[in-house]
Amino acid sequence: MPLADQESSTNKEPSEQQTARREILVTSALPYANGAIHLGHLVEYIQTDIWARFQKARGHECYYVCADDAHGTAIMLKAEELGISPEQQIETVKAEHEKDFGEFLIEFDNYHSTHSEENRVLSEEIYRRLKANGHIATREITQAYDPEKNLFLADRYIIGSCPRCKAEEQYGDNCEACGATYAPTDLIDAKSAISGATPIAKASTHYFFTLPEFSDFLKEWTRAGHVGDEIANKLAEWLDVGLQEWDISRDAPYFGFEIPDAPGKYFYVWLDAPIGYMASFKNLCDREGIDFGRFWAKDVSTELYHFIGKDIVNFHALFWPAMLTSAGFRTPNKVCVHGFLTVNGKKMSKSRGTFINARTYLEHLNPEYLRYYFAAKLSSGVEDLDLNLDDFIQRVNSDMVGKVVNIASRCARFVTNGNDGVLAASISNTELWQRAVDAGETIAAHYEARNFGKAMREIMAIADAANEYIAAQEPWKMAKEEGRAAEVQDTCSLAINLFRVLMIYLKPVLPDMAKQAQVFLNDDLRWDGTIEPLSNHAIEAFKPMLKRVEKDKVEAMVEASREAAPAATAPVSEDVEANNAIEALAEEISFDDFIKVDLRVARIVAASHVEGAGKLLQLTLDIGNETRNVFSGIKSAYKPEDLEGRLTVMVANLAPRKMRFGVSEGMVLAAADDAKGIYLLEPDSGAQPGQRVT
Repeated sequence: MPLADQESSTNKEPSEQQTARREILVTSALPYANGAIHLGHLVEYIQTDIWARFQKARGHECYYVCADDAHGTAIMLKAEELGISPEQQIETVKAEHEKDFGEFLIEFDNYHSTHSEENRVLSEEIYRRLKANGHIATREITQAYDPEKNLFLADRYIIGSCPRCKAEEQYGDNCEACGATYAPTDLIDAKSAISGATPIAKASTHYFFTLPEFSDFLKEWTRAGHVGDEIANKLAEWLDVGLQEWDISRDAPYFGFEIPDAPGKYFYVWLDAPIGYMASFKNLCDREGIDFGRFWAKDVSTELYHFIGKDIVNFHALFWPAMLTSAGFRTPNKVCVHGFLTVNGKKMSKSRGTFINARTYLEHLNPEYLRYYFAAKLSSGVEDLDLNLDDFIQRVNSDMVGKVVNIASRCARFVTNGNDGVLAASISNTELWQRAVDAGETIAAHYEARNFGKAMREIMAIADAANEYIAAQEPWKMAKEEGRAAEVQDTCSLAINLFRVLMIYLKPVLPDMAKQAQVFLNDDLRWDGTIEPLSNHAIEAFKPMLKRVEKDKVEAMVEASREAAPAATAPVSEDVEANNAIEALAEEISFDDFIKVDLRVARIVAASHVEGAGKLLQLTLDIGNETRNVFSGIKSAYKPEDLEGRLTVMVANLAPRKMRFGVSEGMVLAAADDAKGIYLLEPDSGAQPGQRVT
């Protein structure tokens, strides 16, 4: 397989190159082949699809590729649980993913799998290049090992009692009850979550990518516009502390690709997952005769964009560009990072019915409702997007049905009934028409910058102006008055032309509705040149394009997604030894050590349960000039709704810590005992968020 390998890179932004016809490759993060697509996933795929469709509508050569992320221990174990092979497991899930994406009108140019021959060849070649360049190191490490399953255990597959508070059923890296962090070997009565066996310590040789050698390159690259400023600041925290070598190997048994010349050693899933972007595109290139090197060589003017969630930034903006650089490939023009999805202001929840799978949504509602709603709320930033279901109903009905479709439905019959379906020869209100056409470049700039919400507001402003014009002209009244047929045709012809402009602008968001509009208008809704009005042009009879969102269907979707709330968990511990451990005095420290701790007053602006965590709550804390995400083991003592708005105290300079559920950016202070429970520390009411506690 020929691979691109050039000497220098331009990777210019479109504003710097301004070619008439751009060549663009776009990707979304790869969904894991171990579960269903849900609405949280769709924030990304809908966003990426809109952007790719926009680029194609503007006449650019644009390819949108993706794949299932098909490797790892979790998939191997899931297949074993189901009594099938991993290959059968990933094929089944891939088919489900493709069906869901297709019905949400996500138009991939290629959808592949990381378990492919293209990905195997590319992964091996990139690894060989890293090794030849001196960027692969090996050393022996000791890990927990399941002697029954003959499997090395990741932290999440080890459970036991917390070494500090003795809480049972805790994972191998942190305690959800008291917040302690520790090594898996510190757990009391540790056991494998897979077999129940007691893990043993076992040494093994692992392979590492020497990421620290790329620190200077990454400091420059992350500040060169390839990520947004907010993300660059977050990456600087890792870079300033100092990068660590990245463990890229796993021991057999493991479902993945074996490392060349290393029997029994496999590429860690995150090594070959981003290479899956290249592999999916290579599969497309081989099928369609596209030059792979034109998009992946270092010295290219083509463009590469990755759309990802904020939880995997380190892989895409540190590990990935460093690997590409060492291996002689180009790096992305932009890593476009988005936030998470909340529903009704809260984290998605099965007990509330707001953890909604794509398939459940499709069984109740039109996918274009969600596409428009997401577009109306998306920006280029990384803030979370909230799907407020009442607002969803109101906005879709108001904008899509009440404003856009309403224009065509009110005016089409006057053209088709009274004028044989032929639009007027000229535009009756050139000022209104020109306003709509001139807005196109502003709208296009918003699409380009991924500020879809701003684009939708500009589009709806045109729709408002069109509806105001129709209301002022009252063609339904003019039609009843003798001798005014020409005025009716002029008014309604302009309205139909304005509807056409709106559908040109909305086509990337509403592709199915655009197809219906194309049939109605006898027009292909092109946006790759100057938009001219349709004059003396025959249209078809209008047919309803979109129904209103019905509240009972939204409620039925929520009910279908609801699971029974889990039973209340027990107190932190009823063990006397646990109480003694909590109350025991810590090792003495110096005053100099103490003053390093930055305690800040924080206001809890949001609190929610953590899906899959028995004792954690997720807190959003306002500390004056910023907000922090913190996971705290206080679920047994507080309901989330009772915490919002309260003041507390947090350790603000605690290093961020990656947990199974996300990154915790600090720690709140609480007191606890077995008899009375947990008490969150709370300053007097006069304190303000951000004030330092002294």
